[in-house]
Amino acid sequence: MHHETTRRPVAEHAEMVAALVGRALAVGRRRRTTAEPAVLLTAAAGARWAPRVLARDATAVVDLPGFDNSQMDGYAVRAADLVAAVAGAPAELRVVAPVPAGTQPPPLPPGSAAPVMTGAPIPAGADAVVKIEDADPPQFPSFEDSRATVRFHASVVPGSFVRRRGSDVGTGDVVVHAGTPLGAAQLGVLVAAGVDTIELAAPPHVLLLSTGSELVPAGGPLGDAQVYDANGAALAAGLATVGARVTHRVVPDDPAALRRVLAEAPDDVALVVTSGGVSAGAYEVVRQTLTDAWFGHVAVQPGGPQGLGTVALGDPAAPREAPLVAFPGNPVSALVSFELFLRPALAAATGAAPAHRAGGRAPLAEPLDSPPALHQVRRGRLDDRGRVVMVGGPGSHLLAHLAAATLLVHVPPGVAHLEEGDDIDYWEIR
Repeated sequence: MHHETTRRPVAEHAEMVAALVGRALAVGRRRRTTAEPAVLLTAAAGARWAPRVLARDATAVVDLPGFDNSQMDGYAVRAADLVAAVAGAPAELRVVAPVPAGTQPPPLPPGSAAPVMTGAPIPAGADAVVKIEDADPPQFPSFEDSRATVRFHASVVPGSFVRRRGSDVGTGDVVVHAGTPLGAAQLGVLVAAGVDTIELAAPPHVLLLSTGSELVPAGGPLGDAQVYDANGAALAAGLATVGARVTHRVVPDDPAALRRVLAEAPDDVALVVTSGGVSAGAYEVVRQTLTDAWFGHVAVQPGGPQGLGTVALGDPAAPREAPLVAFPGNPVSALVSFELFLRPALAAATGAAPAHRAGGRAPLAEPLDSPPALHQVRRGRLDDRGRVVMVGGPGSHLLAHLAAATLLVHVPPGVAHLEEGDDIDYWEIR
């Protein structure tokens, strides 16, 4: 076991987590995607959509747009018929049958204009659209009037307000590249381009272990000196938001029980995340059992005790290695640790969410004290004047205050005190 008495800087630990997790997930993704079945796109689009990433390039089956169509409600015309049109000497054209969306029009005769609706096909022979607002009169005539005419007081450039076939995507072009996180826009363009199946990268499988003999799973009977396992619920939800599939177990402070859970881990586990059991107490089951990993302190409050390394999974006679990220057990410490260290690394590896939380800087609404040797992460919100207000104190047990906060407020090392009105950095967490 590697244990350090000096405190590792926050940025250094974050880089080490990112390197370990990123490498492991990149290798695991290459191994998994070849066997990942294609997903029927219509079913995927209609289901509750979890963050997923495309495993292979998806190519267009049809042109997009699939035909020349109108960008505006107006008149499809031949630009040559309007060459001499000027104010005071308009070009007057005969109005022919209108072109609603979803109909295929006949060719446009010379000297005529066809009312065309947005998205409707451009008749053969027409090469431009004039907006209805620029026509004289600026509204369509009765379509039963076979003698109607329309005047134009200016020439038009060929191609005006015409969406050319294939101008967005051509048949055979890559419409969404492998590695792209799939959201609403990506699903929409895939359907529009005629793609019926896609191949998705398998979400990384995370084995999440809540350690502590005092823990009771949510909904279970609570005995004396026991607490509900908040970390399991909170971290499982956080992992899911960055594209992970989670298997969760509650493990007592018993090395044999921890070894048994690791030996029974599913074959495709790509990452092990633990909460609890990493401090310097007498019953720190993670630190005392997983002796090949690093355990030490990071210069952060809350969340100082941390662990990082690899862990053996499966049959002890033929084990396989997976990265280990070990968090402290206090609920706020575990969640702040996830936000600082693991969420960015997982998001970058899966592409399922922005790797970094949106941040900002604003003045404090109140004075603030902080341990100068540590990077303190406080919980806060913005008031109606745009100032940062603290929500609860710095304690690592104040989970309700974290739930009420909308910001993680960062006080850097070297700062012992800030006054009201001093600027401070924050991350948005809601």
